[in-house]
Amino acid sequence: MFMWSRLRTTSRLLAFLRISRAQTSKEILSLTCHSSSSSSPYSCSSSLHPSVHQPLFSRFLSTPPSPSPLMELKKVLEVLEQFAPLSLAEPWDNVGLLVEPSRPRPISNILLTNDLTEAVMDEAEALSCDLIVSYHPPLFQPIKRLVQREWKQRLAVRALEGGIAIFSPHTSWDSVRGGVNDWLVAGLGSGQVSVLSQALASGPCRFKLEFKVRNAEELQPITEQLKKEDSRTTLTHSVNSCEAEGLVASVLCSDTALPSAVQTLLQHGVASQALAILKTEQPPLPGHGQGRLIVLDQSVTVATAVEKMKSHLGMKHLRLALGSGHTLESTVSRAAGCAGSGASVLKGVRADLYVTGEMSHHEVLDAVASGASVILSDHSNSERGFLAVVKEKLGTRLPDSVTVVISKADRDPLEVV
Repeated sequence: MFMWSRLRTTSRLLAFLRISRAQTSKEILSLTCHSSSSSSPYSCSSSLHPSVHQPLFSRFLSTPPSPSPLMELKKVLEVLEQFAPLSLAEPWDNVGLLVEPSRPRPISNILLTNDLTEAVMDEAEALSCDLIVSYHPPLFQPIKRLVQREWKQRLAVRALEGGIAIFSPHTSWDSVRGGVNDWLVAGLGSGQVSVLSQALASGPCRFKLEFKVRNAEELQPITEQLKKEDSRTTLTHSVNSCEAEGLVASVLCSDTALPSAVQTLLQHGVASQALAILKTEQPPLPGHGQGRLIVLDQSVTVATAVEKMKSHLGMKHLRLALGSGHTLESTVSRAAGCAGSGASVLKGVRADLYVTGEMSHHEVLDAVASGASVILSDHSNSERGFLAVVKEKLGTRLPDSVTVVISKADRDPLEVV
């Protein structure tokens, strides 16, 4: 009752609230509050100065949408690493960030290309790109100088001068589950897919040293010295008891600690004849690795496989070598694929069909003699279509402030005429 009385008393007072914005003194919002006979203690009407064309009150109350966060190069590289870890790349490959401008800037425009050529660089500069993701590394061999007479060096200089970073994933995209090779064999249809050359977990190379000692007292100073000489490496040992010949012990060490570990064991009287050195293997990474074998859910003919791959790769023509005893109507139920130059990965694989970019004359002859038909698309044509998959995946991982574009200037250097 007390509160209601105070409200009615207050309602008899005429109040004007004027809100003015800093940009102009003409934008005034007046709210007139007066008593009312309605159930509500107040009724309010608003009026705007005639010069105000947009409701000012709504502009004060509405919250403008937050701009998309800007991404530094480091953050974009983290997204690319999450998509396909560089540790999956082949040891001989040159992957990762190849060109890094000295002045960092937010990444707004990313250009995807299979090969970085001068035509693609022209395109990148016209689009004001901050980052070029080139599937093939434009810098592969060691460089001793940056001069204008060599086209790849010219590209590196142009990128640095324009503040454009260059990143190359190459065989990490081939190896990763859902990568280039999975995309390639999917063109033939659905089926059970397996890896041809299994990828192994990354990590330092480790060795296991097995040796014999007479007793535990003799073993203790050996292990203490091993740990003292290489404190950065964790050395572990296990002991198998053998009453007749003493104890059989084993030590795990890194490749860098191996020479000093062997020297320590020999200094403590461990006979070289009783010392065994074994190299340990890293565990496999299921689903990751080079090349794919697909057992199709529904078999197709060789002719149908060719048409499917034409459609998948967006090509009017492919090269075909029929396997020994095959015709266009022969059945394909098992197919092996490897993007790019896949002969070394496909060699010896039991399949009705090989799909790759390029093989040498004699490699094709070997495949045909083994009973496999061969489809060749030329090197980069077996890879380029995957860029559309990358664009879609990056679109879900990057903010709206980053635009991802596929190069229109990128193409295989060979064409059928």
